[in-house]
Amino acid sequence: MRLTKPTLFTNIPVTCEERDLPGNLFNQLMKDDPSTVKGAETLMLGEMLTLPQNFGNIFLGETFSSYISVHNDSNQVVKDILVKADLQTSSQRLNLSASSAAVAELKPDCCIDDVIHHEVKEIGTHILVCAVSYTTQTGEKMYFRKFFKFQVLKPLDVKTKFYNAESDLSSVTDEVFLEAQIQNITTSPMFMEKVSLEPSMMYNVAELNTVDTAGESESTFGARTYLQPMDTRQYLYCLKPKQEFAEKAGVIKGVTVIGKLDIVWKTNLGERGRLQTSQLQRMAPGYGDVRLSLETIPDTVNLEEPFDITCKITNCSSERTMDLVLEMCNTNSIHWCGVSGRQLGKLHPSSSLHLALTLLSSVQGLQSVSGLRLTDTFLKRTYEYDDIAQVCVVSSEIKQS
Repeated sequence: MRLTKPTLFTNIPVTCEERDLPGNLFNQLMKDDPSTVKGAETLMLGEMLTLPQNFGNIFLGETFSSYISVHNDSNQVVKDILVKADLQTSSQRLNLSASSAAVAELKPDCCIDDVIHHEVKEIGTHILVCAVSYTTQTGEKMYFRKFFKFQVLKPLDVKTKFYNAESDLSSVTDEVFLEAQIQNITTSPMFMEKVSLEPSMMYNVAELNTVDTAGESESTFGARTYLQPMDTRQYLYCLKPKQEFAEKAGVIKGVTVIGKLDIVWKTNLGERGRLQTSQLQRMAPGYGDVRLSLETIPDTVNLEEPFDITCKITNCSSERTMDLVLEMCNTNSIHWCGVSGRQLGKLHPSSSLHLALTLLSSVQGLQSVSGLRLTDTFLKRTYEYDDIAQVCVVSSEIKQS
């Protein structure tokens, strides 16, 4: 028998108005029913617990517990009873028996009881194989097996997205933001006890799922972190390279392993489950031969008024010197001020230069800064830079007010 938590007993209230034929009979029966809540008899939820009536569903990450009982139905004493419980999965066979020692004898109408536990780590078909061997009074060795088949289901759907943020523009030791989307794909609510990220050895992690209110840290999901069936919740984490690795740009650049998520939840009456994802991997950012990044840019600017930005151009090549020419191409909303096609001069390997540029926007709203082109005259190769950043453009009257 599978050991699971009980459920709250529910009843179907049957009632009627006093002028109907049954009168107050149905209401009185509900008041006399011991399973109803006194004073709230019309609620379906009662105060009693119901023992499991069937095997139920078992999900990945939960602990499978089962009660095994071997009963001697005969009128004879049997000897050397050995009970063995194995769990067969699609990839392995596990021995769950608490003891491998044989019981000396089992008298009539007596039992050998055992409780087994196993944390389920695979989805799909599982078979509990219970094997019993014993010796009769005549010395004959007997053996039989019983099979209990059940399915392990997937409780959560986990999706991840990575965002590379440029925190240090002189190298590639950037912050990495991880967004984890967790969906409850079971049919019952879950209490999310913990969702944490265990980073790899090269990173430190900061959780961004709380807000400070009156000096206290509160979850962005509220005081009750319940996840209803088919609901999705998004968690955000920021990973920063450790100091000893941040100074080694070449080392951190090729790192793709970020860490793994550790998820702990509780379901019916505190039934606990836990999942750990495999190592999460991201695509290492690639900047090509030339990298253009922004040092400074205002958040909000006035419509049709020039504003300044500062760019940083880095030669990512470790061997080749570049001779660069800058072209500025206007878009429908962004207009560059200054001379396009000017020479920036030679840029040696792994070196960089700062460039101050002026532009204006002719359209209100959130506008993307685009239209920069760098041409390497040595190789006749052009590098295009669009959607470098975004700026909020407002009317000058709005900004003054």
